[in-house]
Amino acid sequence: MKIFSIEFAKLAALPVAAFSLVVLASNILVQYPVRALHLDEVLTYGAFSYPFAFLVTDITNRRFGAPLTRRIIGCGFVVAVILSLYFATPRIAAASGLAFFLANLLDVQIFERLRDKAWWLPPLGSSIMSSALDTVLFFSIAFMGDAMMSAPVGLFGTTVPLWVKLGVFDYLIKLAMAGLMIFPYAATLPFLRAAKNAVH
Repeated sequence: MKIFSIEFAKLAALPVAAFSLVVLASNILVQYPVRALHLDEVLTYGAFSYPFAFLVTDITNRRFGAPLTRRIIGCGFVVAVILSLYFATPRIAAASGLAFFLANLLDVQIFERLRDKAWWLPPLGSSIMSSALDTVLFFSIAFMGDAMMSAPVGLFGTTVPLWVKLGVFDYLIKLAMAGLMIFPYAATLPFLRAAKNAVH
């Protein structure tokens, strides 16, 4: 299947649109701390939206397999970066694009290694590992050296830049979200299996 074929475009349209929406929303939301319950020093709203990108990756991988999913991730990366450059700062767009691309490729690789295991293990295992890479890449590229985001704050008895603290708690939320994403993933499995059987 050619990467610019009509057939590929039809298959890729929905996941690419979903990727773009998730990344764009996360790039905007990560700039807004959660002020409820005084969580502004530990959490941004982007932590709640970004895990949906891994859900899209896992569903796409289960449906189409790794090679096609990697190509779809590439297309999603291009569209998401273009949109992010308009709605977010260039630095955040660049950080988000690189983190999205590499973390989702890692997600695909881990998912493939676990594909034949218990149904819940591929999405959960791949999301946990990929979220760690995404968090490290995004927060370090987007905020390291930024005066406001590098303000010293306390974390577990030590002092770290604000962006490090935000990254730590961002990852903790992503871990919780990875567990929650098992439920919508499970809900799609009957449809994915039916679609696969229809092809065969």
